[in-house]
Amino acid sequence: MRAQFVLSEIGVGLRRNLTMTFAVIVSVALSLALFGGSLLMSDQVTTMKGYWYDKVNVSIFLCNKSDAESDPNCAKGAVTEDQQKQILADLKKMSVVQRVTYESQDEAYKHYKQQFGDSPLASSLTPDQMQESYRIKLKDPEKYQVIATAFDGRDGVQSVQDQKGILDNLFGLLTGMNWAARAVMALMLVVALMLIVNTVRVSAFSRRRETGIMRLVGASGFYIQAPFIAEAAVAGLIGGTVACGFLVLARYFIIDHGLALSEKLNLINFIGWDAVLTKLPLILATSLLMPALAAFFALRKYLKV
Repeated sequence: MRAQFVLSEIGVGLRRNLTMTFAVIVSVALSLALFGGSLLMSDQVTTMKGYWYDKVNVSIFLCNKSDAESDPNCAKGAVTEDQQKQILADLKKMSVVQRVTYESQDEAYKHYKQQFGDSPLASSLTPDQMQESYRIKLKDPEKYQVIATAFDGRDGVQSVQDQKGILDNLFGLLTGMNWAARAVMALMLVVALMLIVNTVRVSAFSRRRETGIMRLVGASGFYIQAPFIAEAAVAGLIGGTVACGFLVLARYFIIDHGLALSEKLNLINFIGWDAVLTKLPLILATSLLMPALAAFFALRKYLKV
């Protein structure tokens, strides 16, 4: 009987404040969708870092004849065979180095033509203008500075470049976007909590006569508060379910049938369905507990029992 009464009161309360209930559902859905999206963005950045950092190379570019005439770093002339051998020997001795690959001028020219063959500059370049280089695969991409300190400024070395720096700029942008989404999510959560509190206040005020009678006949405080708390929890749970639907649809349409099919993005390792599915229980739990707690504390202030 008590359970039936609580359920009936939940239905009455949700219908009586239908407009505010709808507002609560929408605000909870949007805020939790942003919450889940920010968690997935963090997973995506982590996945991309693991994928790309594993492929990062440090490149030591060697001086050629053209550099000797124009580049201050190559003022002592083009790299000699002895300098090349010494650089390679020193690289192989370093514990941070996993693998060293040599790229000749002809190979560098071939790779440049493959990547930038349509560029107007490509037609004017010749193989002897390209730089020989050593491509170093590090055991830990964070240890780039060890290579830079050891070889930057050495005779025969034109420059030491780390591809990780380029990726860090991209990941920094993605992380910034993620924090912006979290800020919007926090704002939406505050709006949702305010709506929940106001909805509970209106619902309690509209049923003050019933609660007064229940109080007179000796009903417990929890028994009187339960329908109001349950109303907020049900509205929040509906919003959480909608948020989960948003995330699932976004993963299906944006990634599976959008970005993942693009030839320009085929080198990006996108998060899988497991990352999405593991976030859904957290979102549902938050959508249930957050409104219930907000309603509980609101009732302690606005419904004296």
